[in-house]
Amino acid sequence: MPKILESININKHFRKPVDFHVLKDINFSINAGEFVSIMGKSGCGKSTLLYILSTMDTDYEGELYLNNELLTGKSHNDLARVRNEQIGFVFQFHYLLGEFSVLENVMLPGLKLNKKSREEVEHDAMTKLKLLGMEDQALKHASKLSGGQKQRVAIARALINDPSIIMGDEPTGNLDSKNSDNVYNIFNELCEEKGLSLLIVTHDEEFAERTHRIIHMEDGRIIKS
Repeated sequence: MPKILESININKHFRKPVDFHVLKDINFSINAGEFVSIMGKSGCGKSTLLYILSTMDTDYEGELYLNNELLTGKSHNDLARVRNEQIGFVFQFHYLLGEFSVLENVMLPGLKLNKKSREEVEHDAMTKLKLLGMEDQALKHASKLSGGQKQRVAIARALINDPSIIMGDEPTGNLDSKNSDNVYNIFNELCEEKGLSLLIVTHDEEFAERTHRIIHMEDGRIIKS
């Protein structure tokens, strides 16, 4: 199985107000089509690690590879391109623009990538909404949707540029158990049918136990993977 994501000896310090060693010797990899969750108590470094893996935080020691390409040391512009092309994000808060339609929200990263015409991006966005059973809501303002619907639209938006990995930070954190279950089933289907890799930070044990593998963190270290 080809590796999609790999971190080698990643260390992270917060320097102010005093030096705090927040991530310690993080080594792991994720294969194509693997569904992995990260668990650990609040403050163990899960979200800090996700910010580094998603290239949003570049102030660390060690090496980060995505699709065998070394990302460490690349310029902010190069990393922005990598994020837009290869990484899809789903957060606890959906960050949809309420005054835009569902379709427009999903199209935004595709338009930003600027590789296809507006018509092609719109077609892709409708395809993703169909995949998530949300095509009938396409012209609704995002503000009019329920919490579970908003998260499905956020997943469609994360998929618009056909990334090789989806990263999630507590994507079920604001959802009831039925909608959490829906999100898990969507992710699992993407993994099984589309061969997509997923890396999800979660506090939800039920969710994590159904993923292929759990990376357990404690005090900035991986204690089990």
